[in-house]
Amino acid sequence: MGRMVDIGGVDVYRAEAVGPLTGGLILIEEIWGLVPHIRAVADRFAGEGYLVLAPELLGDVLGSANGQELMEARNDPDEARRTAVQPQLRELFSGMQDSAFAAGAVAKLTKLVDALEAEPGVDGRIAVLGFCFGGTYAFALAAADPRVRAAVPFYGTAPAAGDIAKVGCPVHAFYGQQDERLIAALPGVRSAFADAGKDFTATVYPDAGHAFFNDTNPHAFNAADAADAWQKATAFLAAHL
Repeated sequence: MGRMVDIGGVDVYRAEAVGPLTGGLILIEEIWGLVPHIRAVADRFAGEGYLVLAPELLGDVLGSANGQELMEARNDPDEARRTAVQPQLRELFSGMQDSAFAAGAVAKLTKLVDALEAEPGVDGRIAVLGFCFGGTYAFALAAADPRVRAAVPFYGTAPAAGDIAKVGCPVHAFYGQQDERLIAALPGVRSAFADAGKDFTATVYPDAGHAFFNDTNPHAFNAADAADAWQKATAFLAAHL
């Protein structure tokens, strides 16, 4: 089990590596914040030998809202409960679209790269992995900080072509074929990475949709595809760290 720490003013869940240190991993949350699922994934990667830092980037946006409760309400079979939570969700999504928020989030992630770089035994072996919102910012950090050696975005939005050209590490991205918006954009993402001469791999699961890795989301979780993605992601990280 990890613990909460403060790193340069950022609230971070820190999970210590079990056994020999494989490297440092920044793990970025979904839009629901630093919920138990994300902490469990951090612990799981710690079990693979990674020192994991999972920041809370959405604290100011979520405010007093409980991300776990918002996720459950959004996926509730009761239409009345889904409808009731819509105003909070619109406010959450709106706050995430602000350019100042984006710049601040990347600045916070850079502080975590600084922290991992200073950790004994990490020796520059630093990667980033994120889901949904976190997948988007895994792409963003790979474009912003050349110290990142590998990036693994799960169903995240890739940056514009100009920022893709700044990506300094291999990227392995994961998608569900039923995630229509991201799948529609994927050919352009592939082309932008190829045009920039960057190392980009995309794994697409035909029967999966958005959030297929989240085992606390009964409407999205796909156990077989999540297991396969875990194997591919850990192998990719091991190969590049």
